[in-house]
Formats: sequence, structure tokens, C-alpha cells
Amino acid sequence: MKKTIDINNPENGQLLDIMKELMETSELKKIMPAISMFGSARTKITDKYYQMAEDVAYDLSNLGFSIISGGGPGIMEAINKGAYRGKSSSIGLNIILPHEQEPNKYQDISFNFKYFFTRKVMFVKYTSAYIVFPGGFGTLDELFEVMTLMQTGKIQQFPIILVGKDFWSDYLVWVRKELLGNNMIGSDDLNLIKLVDNKDDIKQCIEDFYTSEGNNYCLIEHKNLL
Repeated sequence: MKKTIDINNPENGQLLDIMKELMETSELKKIMPAISMFGSARTKITDKYYQMAEDVAYDLSNLGFSIISGGGPGIMEAINKGAYRGKSSSIGLNIILPHEQEPNKYQDISFNFKYFFTRKVMFVKYTSAYIVFPGGFGTLDELFEVMTLMQTGKIQQFPIILVGKDFWSDYLVWVRKELLGNNMIGSDDLNLIKLVDNKDDIKQCIEDFYTSEGNNYCLIEHKNLL
């Protein structure tokens, strides 16, 4: 028997909201190739990573990559600011929160998400690389999400670049000692992670990956994600 969806049911209303967010942001396919960049919303403009994020986004934008960030303040603002000055699109995937996050003003394309999980889908869906600056729980969530998707074969592989050896080194030591050491992950799971300290190394990591793998970053779309 055919059933009619009751849009007045709160749960059905949520499903419609989710569908709307995914359908609207599918337009991002038009901006490929793209790179997703992450970092703390609380990083100050005087912080060295703020300036580095801005410079990296600017350089990659001029190389033809659209740049995707979380659209908020801190490192996210720096990312969008650099991309906004460059030649390609500056994209913000903003999250609606009761506090802290307001969209920054350096976005050519801006989306507002109600749900974190739909937002994370779009960070990954059309990206050719992940660049992760120091950050808190949100940044770690986005990092672990993509590592899990790669580990389970839900998306194809691409470079994951962690920026800031002082910040990330102890984390990687813990991962190797506790996770790898206890056979909770495989050594291959860590092969795509690159730890760098300067913007030239970031660009080199991306170039080396696509040269060695014979992939065309312009054609990456993670179709199995949805």
C-alpha cells in the first residue's frame, strides 16, 4: 500500500531538511577540483597558523583549486580570506550554532547547515586533498571522519596533510603506539598522512601524490559516499 509522508511529523520534517541540505550543496560539483581545509575557530589573527592558512589557500586557489572551509572564524576565516584573494572559488560550509560560529565575509559560495553530518559529507564529496591545521574537537572529528571513510573503502584515497609538527607529532606518536601497536589499525591506514611545517611542503605533498598515483585530481568525486 502506498504511504504518504506526513510532513507535520517532526521526524519526517528532519528528513526533508537533510535531503534539502544534500540536494542544494550538490551544486558544488561545478567547482571541482577542490581542496578542503580545516582548523580551529578560535585561532587569532596574530597566530602563525592563521597567516600560513591564508597563504596556502591563496596559493592553491591560484593553482586552480576551489577552496572549501567550515566558513567560520579563526583558521576558517584565514582559509576563506586567502582563497577569496585568489583566482578560484572560496567556499564556506557554515554550521548553525547557538554560539561561536558566524559566517566570515570572505566567501564566494556559502551554505548554512543545520546538521553536522550532512556538512561533513560535503567536505569530502568533491575534495582532492585534506589540509588540517591545529584545531579542537571539531577539527579532530573532521579528520577522523575522512580517515575512517578511507580505511573502510567508502571513498578513494587522497592526501591528508597535517600542518604543524609541534601540534600533531604527539598525536601521531599515540596513534602509532596505541592503535597500531595494539593492532587496532593497519600500517597502511597511516600511509596517506603527511606531517609538514611549511606551505611549500603542502603543495609538494599534493603534487607528489597525484604524480605517483597517476590520478587526475580534476576527476575526483567520491560517488560511494552517498
